[in-house]
Amino acid sequence: MIRRVFAKFRHAICARRFFGSGVLLLLLSACGLARCTPDPLPRAEFDALYEAPLSAPSKGLRVFHLGHSLVNRNMPDMLRQFAEAKGLDHRFESQIGWGTPLKSHWEPSEEIFGFEKENAHPRYRDVSEALTSGNYDALLLTEMVEIRDAIEYFDSADYLHKFASLAREGNASTRVYLYETWHNVNDPEGWRTRLEKDRRRYWEDGILRPALAYDEPPLPIYVIPVGQVFAEVARQIEAGTLEGLEAAEELFARDEKGALDPIHVDHLGNYIAALTHFAVLYHISPEGLGAEVNLYDENVTFSVTKETLKEKLQQVVWDVVKADPLTGIAKQ
Repeated sequence: MIRRVFAKFRHAICARRFFGSGVLLLLLSACGLARCTPDPLPRAEFDALYEAPLSAPSKGLRVFHLGHSLVNRNMPDMLRQFAEAKGLDHRFESQIGWGTPLKSHWEPSEEIFGFEKENAHPRYRDVSEALTSGNYDALLLTEMVEIRDAIEYFDSADYLHKFASLAREGNASTRVYLYETWHNVNDPEGWRTRLEKDRRRYWEDGILRPALAYDEPPLPIYVIPVGQVFAEVARQIEAGTLEGLEAAEELFARDEKGALDPIHVDHLGNYIAALTHFAVLYHISPEGLGAEVNLYDENVTFSVTKETLKEKLQQVVWDVVKADPLTGIAKQ
């Protein structure tokens, strides 16, 4: 309790909420205590937060997507199409940029690269206006990658907590989700290896546990585990059990000359990410959803050409999502 009270006091100082906080911050700095992010919530307390699952939504949701190009514009609209295929009135708005940390979305003085281009569409809404409106059932946000750089240089946990708090101030029942993404497919540590290791060491220990330590009692922020779904896809590709895919690079985009984009997935990658979002938000298996989706940006249709591949990918998504306690889904 003392640890958490002090953490909240320190956070208030870092947020400049107290008169003369600059002086107090200097005093804390002299004592070696000026770090603005609190010590992570102890692992046992963190795990306990997710023992009781969320209730499944009884209706379609209105959600807000915040992030960067790994959110993009196609993936949220694929999610809408999946929900509507189940008879759900799903609505969304977003604010994204290029490689944008959460800090840049929060601080007016920080530039959001690519802002005008990426938000030139009818689904854009200013994030502050959106969250304070209280109109949203769920906030879906993610951090820039390289994720370890975001944690070290851009105060990821602090800004995750700020956005979660803002959403809950607007609507106390808003569910907050951290979209777990990925890193370069040609990472020297190995793409699957990084996916398997990064979830705990960065997304949980580096962001979630410190972010949750601000509040007493701590309020859970759930996870959309696209990184873990991709890890399982990669495992099955390597084992030769995923018919239709021979390498993880096939999930990623290529330019007009065929050169690999090592970080941005192609339409199949977005399809998998959208399936994962759907399963987490609605507590519904994506198995049986269609192979075709309309692309928001290109105004054409994308289709998973092999029925067996579609079925297997949908099964992988559901198996991963329902086994992950941080999704908030009841154990099946």
